[in-house]
Amino acid sequence: MSNPKHAPILTGKEVYALLPQGDPIQMVDTLWYNDKEKTISGFTISSDNMFVVNTEFIEPGIIENIAQTAALRLGYNNLSGGNGDPKEPNIGFIGSIKKLKIYKFPKVDDVLETTIVIGGKIFNVTAIHGKTYVMDELIAECEMKIVEKE
Repeated sequence: MSNPKHAPILTGKEVYALLPQGDPIQMVDTLWYNDKEKTISGFTISSDNMFVVNTEFIEPGIIENIAQTAALRLGYNNLSGGNGDPKEPNIGFIGSIKKLKIYKFPKVDDVLETTIVIGGKIFNVTAIHGKTYVMDELIAECEMKIVEKE
């Protein structure tokens, strides 16, 4: 995957180390961008992915990709915001999903670019708006609340 707007910040094992999800549930493989309000991740869909059915990456995979972009953000911010020493990834879960729209199911070998924008945080609940693209085409979007385990 190449994103002409940004060089990757982290890829592969560096990304996986920041996620609480293990194989085969990892649905992000690149951190493209991160600031105080926005994070952009990447993910290449492989044919052996558990959410691929008849060459299409189905709804649970898209939802998990958006949620894991939020998890990657949290893991990266924990790593870069402290003394630089990695710590165990924070555990979180999807608290709610609203306004989910899937416009198109991506296919095997497609590269997802997912952007989340933070809407706010109250205690251990973060509201996000996620959008997923394939080659600049919006394929899915939703609002999600992520609950971080205390």
